[in-house]
Amino acid sequence: MKVLITGFDPFGGESINPALEAVKLLPENISGAEVIKLEIPTVFRKSLAKIEEAIEKHNPDIVISIGQAGGRFGVTPERVAINIDDARIEDNEGNQPLDIAIYEDGEPAYFSNLPIKAMVREIKDGGLPASVSNTAGTFVCNHVMYGLLYLVDKKYPNMKAGFIHVPYIPAQVVDKPEKPSMSIVDISKALELSIKAAVENDNDIKAVGGTIC
Repeated sequence: MKVLITGFDPFGGESINPALEAVKLLPENISGAEVIKLEIPTVFRKSLAKIEEAIEKHNPDIVISIGQAGGRFGVTPERVAINIDDARIEDNEGNQPLDIAIYEDGEPAYFSNLPIKAMVREIKDGGLPASVSNTAGTFVCNHVMYGLLYLVDKKYPNMKAGFIHVPYIPAQVVDKPEKPSMSIVDISKALELSIKAAVENDNDIKAVGGTIC
């Protein structure tokens, strides 16, 4: 089995992206699955093109993209991606699409086919904070998650795919005292546990993971 895991380069004025740094620390093999690591640009369209190129090259069974969500308290597997680009800030090449469909022939939304609740449980059993997230935003993270699941729908029906958001690391919150953070080692460990759950669970578990609002 092969798992392709991607991390974005820094964006939004940050000098580091914990998503990419945590991916770099992952072992080469998790639960018997080969782990293939890929850096992708925080750029609309180019990010998806690089991922699809890697899918064609490696033919992975699972693809998980990792992104930064500053302000979150734990590691958060995403449930759903929506068919819209609505960028609050420019990407790393100055693009700022507003209210544009990602794919005109795509569904309004796609749900992750990863075992997201099993992933959350595995992370929490490992002593680290995690929860299901019900919004991937409308920036490049959602763009990539939606694009991945579009590929599953249109071209790779046997592939599992999804997205995980991770918090800031401590170095990023020195001047953001109100923002939570997690060490890069803990983020990487949480990602390792989530990959383990994705490899070992063909189907998701039934567990509380919803929110009231």
